[in-house]
Amino acid sequence: SRFLPFLGLALFVLLAVSCQAVAWSIVDWKIAHDFPEVKRIRPAELAAWLRDSKRVPPILLDVRTVAEYEVSHLQKAQRVQPGSPASVIELPKDQPIVTYCSIGYRSGAFARTLERAGFTHVLNMEGSIFKWANEGRPVYCDGKQVKKVHPYNERWGKLLDKDRRAEVGPE
Repeated sequence: SRFLPFLGLALFVLLAVSCQAVAWSIVDWKIAHDFPEVKRIRPAELAAWLRDSKRVPPILLDVRTVAEYEVSHLQKAQRVQPGSPASVIELPKDQPIVTYCSIGYRSGAFARTLERAGFTHVLNMEGSIFKWANEGRPVYCDGKQVKKVHPYNERWGKLLDKDRRAEVGPE
């Protein structure tokens, strides 16, 4: 009786977390299905790589709109307009590159574009900036660390933890 409200709250939290986990499973499957040739890297693996002074750091390509990038992005990331041709990238073909967007779909498409253009070391970050931020990793705006990320839209923004979601107007 006293524990009934707590049990209800616990069930609600479990359901909310499970739904997000299920949603991520579907998103990850869809990206792997649509871009099977694109290699992936998890946020934790990228974070370790960026900390490793013995490895050549990758070029980080943020494949989101100006509005999304201006809210926050990974440190030192270069923005690329979604749908751009590979010719916008003027780098050696063997340069390590990691692409990301909100959840990984637009960046997966751009990673495939780069691979088809002959780039040999391209990885797409699984879950992209949403998973990166959800895991508590740093994002930046104007050189300063911030906490919020552009949610892309109301529906997809639900994959971003609520405390990480920036308040933005309709696009």
